[in-house]
Amino acid sequence: MNIHNTPLSQQSKTFLEDLRVYLFSSGKNTDEIEEVVEELTDHLLEAEKKGKSIEGIIGQSPKEYMEQISNEMPVDYMAWFKYIPIIILVGFSITILSDLGRGKLIYSVLEVVGYLLIAGLFLLATFTGLKYVSGNHFSIRKQALIFGVLGGFPMLLFVGLIYLNRMVETPTIHFGLAGSIVIGVMALILIIAVSIWAKTWILIIIPALFALPDVILNQTALQENTQLLLSSFISLGGIAVFLFISFKMSKD
Repeated sequence: MNIHNTPLSQQSKTFLEDLRVYLFSSGKNTDEIEEVVEELTDHLLEAEKKGKSIEGIIGQSPKEYMEQISNEMPVDYMAWFKYIPIIILVGFSITILSDLGRGKLIYSVLEVVGYLLIAGLFLLATFTGLKYVSGNHFSIRKQALIFGVLGGFPMLLFVGLIYLNRMVETPTIHFGLAGSIVIGVMALILIIAVSIWAKTWILIIIPALFALPDVILNQTALQENTQLLLSSFISLGGIAVFLFISFKMSKD
């Protein structure tokens, strides 16, 4: 349901979008979320005609209401068991396309395990952050700070993993030129397919934010370590800004 086209007040529209994000980040079924939002939209429309406030309609603060609704709805484990592998595979695909900008693909066992752990922590942090922001009425500056921390969190872990990988030797997998190209094409196809399925440009923009800084910095005379740090800061900083802008646009 497109609540932006309803004659609701901006406060009610914001509340409904926050509720949708809160329930989604709590692992609830998307169809059930839409049913709750649609039903509540009808109640808000009728109540606003009588001059009632949101608190007067739901009988408590928006945050308490969101928590109550979330507690009444079961977690959709089956859906998340499907989504999480897709998210992790897309994350690996983005990393692969970024690494291709530096040449052939070579990964150590430590890198693969580290990528999986960081991806899991990043997903947990992202959903926790979305739930926290949607459940509280923060200023734009504070929201920017929260999304900035979310963007910087994996960046620090990735940089730490790179340095740890240089200090600790583990078996490596060399894909060679042909293998790297094949894997790169497969990664690109996966990202495009998921983007079409999800009807979003985000999975195209994020790989570009990862790959372009590497390609540009590789043309400079900067040392490899400096290039690596600058590339990480530019990429993940850009992603944090992009996610924040997307979040604000979806609400406005």
